[in-house]
Amino acid sequence: MYSEFVKEVEILDMNENQKNDDLLKNIKSVKETLNNMYNNLQFADSDLIDYFTYQIKAEEAKYNYLIKQAKKKNLNII
Repeated sequence: MYSEFVKEVEILDMNENQKNDDLLKNIKSVKETLNNMYNNLQFADSDLIDYFTYQIKAEEAKYNYLIKQAKKKNLNII
């Protein structure tokens, strides 16, 4: 199931520009996912609030990590 959504690429086969582009694409994707999760949380049943809260916390951690990586590389994040 995971392989349906993710295209795996050998990192060694990528040049620095491709790695930077991939990082920026991942940041954009995670940000969109977070926005969707925030919207879902607004309309969640009481049974699903914990689920969305944990999912959001995990995505926020991923987003913060990716932002730190982009800052280390001095990438311009719009």
